[in-house]
Amino acid sequence: MNFHSAAPGNTDRDGYLVSKPKAWFAFVMTFALMLFDYIDRQVIVSLFPHLKAAWGLSDMQLGGLVSIISIVVAAGGLPVALLADRFGRVKSIFLMATVWSLATISCMFTRNYSQLFLARAIVGVGETGYGSVGGALIASLFPKRLRATLLGAFLAAASIGSVLGVVLGGVIAARWGWEAAFGAVGVPGLILAVLYLLVPDYKTVEIAPTERQPSTMGFVTQTVRALTGSPTVWWTCIGAACQLIVVSTIWSWLPSYFNRYHGAAADKAAMLAAIIVLCGAAGSFFWGVAADAVAVRRPRHKLVLMASLSTATLVVFMTAFGVPMGAKAQFLLIAFGGLLMMCTVAPASSVVFNVIHPGLRSTGAAMLALFQNLLGLAVGPFVGGLVSDAWGLQTALAVMPAFGLLAALCFLRAMRTYEADLAKVADVRMDAATPAVSPVAVSA
Repeated sequence: MNFHSAAPGNTDRDGYLVSKPKAWFAFVMTFALMLFDYIDRQVIVSLFPHLKAAWGLSDMQLGGLVSIISIVVAAGGLPVALLADRFGRVKSIFLMATVWSLATISCMFTRNYSQLFLARAIVGVGETGYGSVGGALIASLFPKRLRATLLGAFLAAASIGSVLGVVLGGVIAARWGWEAAFGAVGVPGLILAVLYLLVPDYKTVEIAPTERQPSTMGFVTQTVRALTGSPTVWWTCIGAACQLIVVSTIWSWLPSYFNRYHGAAADKAAMLAAIIVLCGAAGSFFWGVAADAVAVRRPRHKLVLMASLSTATLVVFMTAFGVPMGAKAQFLLIAFGGLLMMCTVAPASSVVFNVIHPGLRSTGAAMLALFQNLLGLAVGPFVGGLVSDAWGLQTALAVMPAFGLLAALCFLRAMRTYEADLAKVADVRMDAATPAVSPVAVSA
């Protein structure tokens, strides 16, 4: 473990940490793995009608197959990211991708709900910490001025992967059965995991410059102090989680909604839902660019943007599912809501990366992921399923977006401390590390 001094240096703090080609190679590989992370996570959504017919499952049970991954990711995210911050991000990501890909393949051999639930939990074990560690790597290799934009593109892979997972799941299940869908999406992740060892990493940054090799307890104390010292991080994490309740509800239940309320076949319903999720992918990138743009004059404007768009998402979805209208008009309004609902994903991540100490970027991002998964992604599918069982799926989709208002209030609170927290880490220096595997060694 190589600690690098956190003292100020003379290097350009808004430049590339490695050469541009290496930085962009890292981005492409990290994006590709994020893509398959969510393909493997969301492929099951389009399989809900098949599983319901085969095993007689309730909506609550089906939602649990999605929520369990978020719960596991939330539970393990902080420890995994803390280890990655200390011992290297590239090797950690290689291990994560290997585990979740093998676990996804194993889902095709399950024969009852309990076995599938366990296999899905192991998928979550592999995915634990990936978004946090991968995001920290991107945020550190590229200039700060591009951070929200690139994180928006990186996190758009979640939406694109969800689209591909839903579409592939629906098409493959219709032709070869639902079991085959898991095997088809699991293998590519294994290949990408090995190639990821070529990605450059950055040197682990020392939290306190006076202690070159802190003890385990000393490191934990420094970590807790760094993570709890920023009100901006806490309010941003809570707000991001609230908005993701809306996102995960829409992602998980749209295929079933189109199937039940519009009479679409399972594969066609998956295609319709995929269009909405694809709108979210575009929104993730677009709102990342917008956040970087509005923050040029004053950084706090980024949080104002998130608060405004979270509120707009609430209005759009409550209108789409709560007001009678034609099928075409409703679909267009849902698509617009899909574009809006991803408004916080990239900006919230960039806020956390900007104010957290560079030596704890993966860990800080894992704290964000803890809130996003446990209080966001895990809540939407499960609670949405409970509301659906009680009052119908359309009612669930109309009322769950109310969490967007809570998100807006949290972002407005975080706005008050953001610029002061930025100043605390303005002078920390970073350097690149030696790649885990050199391209020369691989070619040889």
